[in-house]
Parts: sequence; structure tokens; C-alpha cells
Amino acid sequence: MPKTSDTRAQRPLIGRRAQAARNDELILSAARAVFLADAHAPIAAVAERAGVGIGALYRRYPSKEVLLRTLCSDGLRRYALEADAALRNTDGWQGLVDFLERVVDADVHSLTVHLAGTFTPDDSMLPAVARPADAIIRRAQSTGRLRPGVTAADLGIILESCAAISAPDPERTAHLRRRLLTLLVTGLTVDGELPGPPPEPAEFAWRWHRR
Repeated sequence: MPKTSDTRAQRPLIGRRAQAARNDELILSAARAVFLADAHAPIAAVAERAGVGIGALYRRYPSKEVLLRTLCSDGLRRYALEADAALRNTDGWQGLVDFLERVVDADVHSLTVHLAGTFTPDDSMLPAVARPADAIIRRAQSTGRLRPGVTAADLGIILESCAAISAPDPERTAHLRRRLLTLLVTGLTVDGELPGPPPEPAEFAWRWHRR
């Protein structure tokens, strides 16, 4: 006999709870589109795009700060899921390459590129990105294919570089991002010293200070 909690988890949401879940999905999707186009757009623009009342939006997200933080947290969750998949790959090098491709395709880092400096992030955000990336790098380096000296911050720069590419046609944007990623991944396998020290955590964190 299934546990009560399991039975509840399988029940579809109904009534107000279902409507609240739909509104939340609409709000987050709209917020992503609005703030990627203009990081300084008012929160009312999100409500308008989502087709929900401003009151319904504020009941879920009492401020723009909370909404932006939630958007970035959702991106981190996707990043973490892809990192877990990479760590399950028995081929450490292919796990790294697949990880980079999936994160680029999911467009996770567009939020970082566009929203850094517009709100105060949670202190756990940067370590949450660095820890799984460190493990992926160690496994890839153990195969002998990933050049020494590459760090999690280097991967961050690669992912942000791809996310910075934007064309009017979304499909063309995706193709150009994959093209750049392929070029950058080739550089990860080259022997020889990298110029200068790797990026420091503080060099990533400074962008998040309000401007």
C-alpha cells in the first residue's frame, strides 16, 4: 500500500492550487523574456506579458528583487541537474563536453549576462555553481584530454561567452552558440600554459554588486 505522502504527490493539482501553479509558470516565463530584453523593465511589464493581475504577481513575488532571485535560482537548478548528468557519465571527458552543450542549449547563462548587478544574489549562488564544475573538471582531467590549469571559473567564462551571442532568429542564435562552443572546447584540449592566472571567485562576484 503506498504511503499517504506518495499518493498526494501523484494527485493532480486542482482548483486554486492548479491556477496558482499555472500563474507561477506564466509569471516566470514572462519574467525571463521581459528581463532578458530589458533588465531594468518594471515588474508591471511582467504581469502584462504573463496576462495576470499585478496583485496576483505580488502575492507570489513581493518585489522585483525576489522575482529576479527566483529566476536565477531556477537557472542554478537546471545547471545542477546537468552537472549531475555529467558526473554520471563514465567517460569524464565526454561528460564535460555534454555538460557544456546542454547548459548552452538551455540558455542558463543569459540570465547571468543580463541580470548581474541588477539585484543582490543569495550568498550560496556562486559556490553552488563552482562545486559541481570542480568535480566535472577533475574527472575530465583524469582522462588526460582536458588541459591542466582549467578551472570552474574558466567554464563560467566559456558559458557566458556563448550566452552573449544573440541573433534575431532564435534558431540561428542556437547554431552560432554551438559553433563558438565547439571552437572553445577544442582549446580545452591543447597542451601548453595558459596566459595569466585563472579567474578568481571575486572577479565573478563583483558584477553582482548593484550598479
